[in-house]
Amino acid sequence: MENPNQTIIEAFYFTGFSQDLLDCSLLFIIFFVIYILTILGNGFLIVTVIFSPQLHTPMYYFLCNLSFVDLCYSSCTVPKMLFDMFSKYRKISVIGCLTQMNIGLFLGGTECILLAVMAYDRYIAICFPLYYTVIMSWRVCRYITVIMWSGSFILSTVPTMSKPLVFCKEKTLNHFTCEVLALLDVACGDLSFYKITIVAVGTFTLLSSPAFIVGSYVCIIISILKISSVGGRSKAFSTCTSHLTVVLMFFGTSMTMYMAQAKRFSPNLKYFSLIYGVFTPVINPLIYSLRNNEVKEALQKILATGCRL
Repeated sequence: MENPNQTIIEAFYFTGFSQDLLDCSLLFIIFFVIYILTILGNGFLIVTVIFSPQLHTPMYYFLCNLSFVDLCYSSCTVPKMLFDMFSKYRKISVIGCLTQMNIGLFLGGTECILLAVMAYDRYIAICFPLYYTVIMSWRVCRYITVIMWSGSFILSTVPTMSKPLVFCKEKTLNHFTCEVLALLDVACGDLSFYKITIVAVGTFTLLSSPAFIVGSYVCIIISILKISSVGGRSKAFSTCTSHLTVVLMFFGTSMTMYMAQAKRFSPNLKYFSLIYGVFTPVINPLIYSLRNNEVKEALQKILATGCRL
């Protein structure tokens, strides 16, 4: 039974990465540049897909969704982190912290499902090219989008709404953002419900999605090896390597964070959070743009049109 005299805290204080002014100034410059590049890269990719009729296909539709998720994911944490670099207290209210946590879980879960959907899209395009427009019709894409966003929202919000976290002891979060594992480390009461939930939801999003992606790519590789022409194989592989690079980066760090550390939070894992929370959103548009000739050509046409106006 909890002590009725315990004081319910109303705010948290982030430790961040350093209190040294020189270190904070350097980190601020690095993360500020990364954030600007994230906005520009994902923004340009979204604009390119929207204003290029040749990119109005399911593949680029879901890529546009991915860029939007990355924009929101980065904006959920980086601006606050930048503000806190020169803040003495690095304070955030409990309500604000829980809101940031839920938004992060929502967007992270959406990206997990989205990457699996993108793998399925490539599987249909390569293994069943004659039926692609039928199987991946715009009606199906809309249904997938609704299920993906609403399902992720339910998975991320229902557990915390059904049994809200209570904080009554520690006010300091050894992190730069409101990571769910960091919050569980300072929460009061029986936390078995949340730990079981993390394992259950993590199994669905962080294990089943990669398993589905691996299965899709096994079928894709088998189909590619049956292509007789070297040029055909190269083109098929080129449409998949960008997606695989993003998958390895995102799921590698996320699985390390949530599956391996569900029972105990390690302070050093805040550095892993930088990879999928800060670096992945800025790298994604670069990977898809630089390794995709269709996107590069469409972007060049848009820039050329803008220069002529």
